[in-house]
Amino acid sequence: MRDIKYIAVHCTASNQSTTVAMLLSEFKRKGWKNPGYHYVVTADGKIHQLLAEDNVSNGVKGFNGISINVAYVGGIGEGGKAVDNRTPLQKLSLRKLLSLLKKKYPKAIIQGHRDFSPDKNGNGKVDVWERIKECPCFDAKVEYKDL
Repeated sequence: MRDIKYIAVHCTASNQSTTVAMLLSEFKRKGWKNPGYHYVVTADGKIHQLLAEDNVSNGVKGFNGISINVAYVGGIGEGGKAVDNRTPLQKLSLRKLLSLLKKKYPKAIIQGHRDFSPDKNGNGKVDVWERIKECPCFDAKVEYKDL
């Protein structure tokens, strides 16, 4: 069993009509051995497991061996702008899934992909200007701090 230190929350950086098959095709196109996420939550709130938790996914470079990666389908709005466009069903399912994962990995820190960016000014947090990417387009640390 892997030593899980993080539960990383992502968006797929796609529109909400993107299917699981489309995601898997994109991972294959990139030449990845494994998907980018262990779990994906579609707009209808359905949780899809793409990879067993014992396997390493391609979610956060440099942290994949110690992370479980979870994504919601979405994160891109009109004009290709980053946006939190989770549906109410996605929000419910994400919370349920993250709660289960936190119980399974109680020492794991739940945070967004953007929170893995370096703290360039050393103030103890990743400021907006320090983020490498916006994913998951909301503050997962704050939203799931009660889990």
